[in-house]
Amino acid sequence: MNMRAAKNPPPDLDYKYYGFTDADLEREFTIDIANPQGIFREKRVWKLGELLTTLREKYCKTIGLERAHIIDETETNWLVNKMEVKDPSEVTNEDRRFFFDSLQWTSVFEEFLYVKYTTTKRFSGSGSDSFLPCLKIVINKAVDLGAEKVIIGMPHRGRINVMADILHKKVKEILAGFEGTVPRYDQQAWGNSGDVKYHLGCMYDYTAPDGRKIQIQLMPNPSHLESIDPVTEGRVRAEQDLIGDTQRKKVVGILIHGDAAFSGQGNVYESLQFSALQGYKCGGIVHIVVNNQIGFTTMPRDSRPSLYCTEIAKSVGAPIFHVNGEDPDSVIKASKACAEFRDKFSKDVVVDLVGYRLYGHNEMEQPAFTQPLMYKRIHSMKRLYDKILDRYTAEGIVKKEEALAKAEAIKKDLEENFVAAKSLTFSWKEWKPKVSNREPWPVKNKDTSLTKDQVYELADKINHIPSDFAAHPLVRKVYEQRLKTIKDGKGIDWATGEALAWGALLKEGHNIRISGQDVQRGTFSHRHSYLHSQTKDEVYIPLMNIAPKQGTYSACNSALSELGVLGFEIGYAYADPNNLVLWEGQFGDFANGGQPMIDGYIAAAETKWGVQSGIVLLLPHGYDGQGAEHSSARLERYLQLADDDPYVTKPPGQLNRFTNWQVVNCTKPANYFHALRRQLKRDYRKPLIVMSPKRLLRLREAVSTIDEFTDIKRFRVLLPDEHPELCRPEKVEKVIFCSGQVYYDLVKARSDLKKDNIAIVRLEQIAPFPAASVQEQLDKYKNARVVWCQEEHLNMGAWNFVEQRMNRVTLHNTSSCCSLRDARCSTLEGLRPPLRPLDSARPTKRNSKTSWTRPCSNPLNLHYSTNTWSVYSYLYWR
Repeated sequence: MNMRAAKNPPPDLDYKYYGFTDADLEREFTIDIANPQGIFREKRVWKLGELLTTLREKYCKTIGLERAHIIDETETNWLVNKMEVKDPSEVTNEDRRFFFDSLQWTSVFEEFLYVKYTTTKRFSGSGSDSFLPCLKIVINKAVDLGAEKVIIGMPHRGRINVMADILHKKVKEILAGFEGTVPRYDQQAWGNSGDVKYHLGCMYDYTAPDGRKIQIQLMPNPSHLESIDPVTEGRVRAEQDLIGDTQRKKVVGILIHGDAAFSGQGNVYESLQFSALQGYKCGGIVHIVVNNQIGFTTMPRDSRPSLYCTEIAKSVGAPIFHVNGEDPDSVIKASKACAEFRDKFSKDVVVDLVGYRLYGHNEMEQPAFTQPLMYKRIHSMKRLYDKILDRYTAEGIVKKEEALAKAEAIKKDLEENFVAAKSLTFSWKEWKPKVSNREPWPVKNKDTSLTKDQVYELADKINHIPSDFAAHPLVRKVYEQRLKTIKDGKGIDWATGEALAWGALLKEGHNIRISGQDVQRGTFSHRHSYLHSQTKDEVYIPLMNIAPKQGTYSACNSALSELGVLGFEIGYAYADPNNLVLWEGQFGDFANGGQPMIDGYIAAAETKWGVQSGIVLLLPHGYDGQGAEHSSARLERYLQLADDDPYVTKPPGQLNRFTNWQVVNCTKPANYFHALRRQLKRDYRKPLIVMSPKRLLRLREAVSTIDEFTDIKRFRVLLPDEHPELCRPEKVEKVIFCSGQVYYDLVKARSDLKKDNIAIVRLEQIAPFPAASVQEQLDKYKNARVVWCQEEHLNMGAWNFVEQRMNRVTLHNTSSCCSLRDARCSTLEGLRPPLRPLDSARPTKRNSKTSWTRPCSNPLNLHYSTNTWSVYSYLYWR
């Protein structure tokens, strides 16, 4: 059934288009070509009518192939032979019986679920019943060809069936999800909110017929269609890298799509292009499009301009098999061919499995409201299982009595599991899906510092450029200066601190991967981790020349994509907790394009699916006059997603363990160094969101001494005031809390105004909020007024997150207030209104013993490209 079949075939498929007539059908023609393929291998002389009949038989029935867009002749020849040359082993009766057994199980299971849970959402795959046999055939063929691990990414439709039949998840546990006996969220225990049953992932280990151990993994995913595509590809690439599978044969990725999503979601193209990119390709992905010929209630004519939903796959030269899902032989042939093509050519391949959707988008909807004619036809159709049972019985492939007896045995087993599910009890840990066999390396010492000897040794390695390598003179000078600052023990800048952190981790055996636009050089030309010869096409990577058995450093300049590339890195980070995986936005607000990945796969992955990740997001942030879109990394969004409870004060040792992620805004290269090393120096993993600097990369004051890398042992969530001339704590009249680069503006203004009674404290980690450390500072400056200062606007930055938490620790202070820009819908950086006199910038005095107060309509004079003028008003508050 194809509701969008071409009513008028293209004219060039009619032999009369080329000037032939009916009289020519009996004429003989000699096909004289140098390298004959397909049917022309067997025969050179053809009657025109015979040739047309043969080609229609091969291409115009229940299977078709699109290959004209493929440039490589070797690939097209292989595909032609696969379609045209008959191979007795291609589809055997054994294959047909395997197809029938799989079809029988899925059909009986779907019918059972329909009877027991008629009005429960389950996103049935009924109507595209051949999908499960298709998937199993692809997996089996991949295993025959040498695959040791198969990783599947798919949406919710048909997922429960895949979990039960392919991943062998216990049926009673699946049914417990319908019965409500699955452990519910425990308010007293962190990280077990769970997810709906058709979003979960799982793993299954089985033994292949030849005795090999094979692992199949189904990736967990949220409801964002196609978002799982790059995550799965990243996971596949990581698994290949971890086992040294440079041929990319042993780990195979399979992606399942819906027809409307495959043609409609831009993330599909972002993911497809990975297939040819050096830092991202994973030897080809097998794409199975479960084509229901409808998207929710939208027909294909309203959702895409093309006849086929798979048109986008042509952009990467992927062959496309179109298959009628009701013909087992065509499904078997296409499924095997896809696995073989992927293995032989290491390229993506697509099978468009055409079927229908028996019910509505979910089982509680009435599809006849919007597609009455379509569903009238669907409901008049006989079930595929019944059709194939009759056909295979008549052909002697299966015995009907045995098939019916087996169906009854399946129903009996399902009934027993149904009864068991009603009283099934198990812990959350038992229910939580297993997604990785790897654990963090044991941590004997959580100390993130290095000895001075280690720093000096590393410095020599990571700053060494061979004398015969023609590096750019300015880059060579940068490296010489970095080495000098380390030897001098002072003036160590941001890029040097980062390189020291990475170099130390690499030497310890960890792999490091950073991805994003311009990451090799760095957006702001500060990193220079890949050095390019000025005389020939050659690259030197100092971080890959540290020690003989070091980890691998990989910096991948990505495609101009955020959603797909960030998803890829998330999948890569899931694979092994002992890798440090980073994604860097060219500017912090570029992460806006990847927000679905951040929400679904980073912020909530652990609490929904039990998936820990140590991924690091580097998001350049700072109001430096570069315009509204290049000023803010939207710090407020990440703080809003933090599950840090403002009414619970956690002890320092548990501050990060029981939270979904960490958000930091470092002001010192050494503290950034400790933050990076901390990611792998503990027995759990948490994502790290870094508001990384722009201006501070070269600010003379934003440097560290060597002692901060050696004598300070851990990342510091808070940096106390370091002013050498600050008065005694009890004499301090004001303590300003801030985060990020505004600190340096405040320090300069304090120096210019010669104030020694104002303390400035930096929150280096904003979430989870370090309440205990803040309380220590307040106890120290017990007579001081408390001010929160930020460069962002009232409705942006950290203020809305900090306010509640500061309220709890400032209840006994005499007064407290905040200082920031007025609320705006845009960061407005780059605008320069006329400066006003200093006196007019003073806010109205506001006191409170119980809560913080915002400045009212007072113009704080803060809407400038620089902060120099504005910070003086902070210091004048009385």
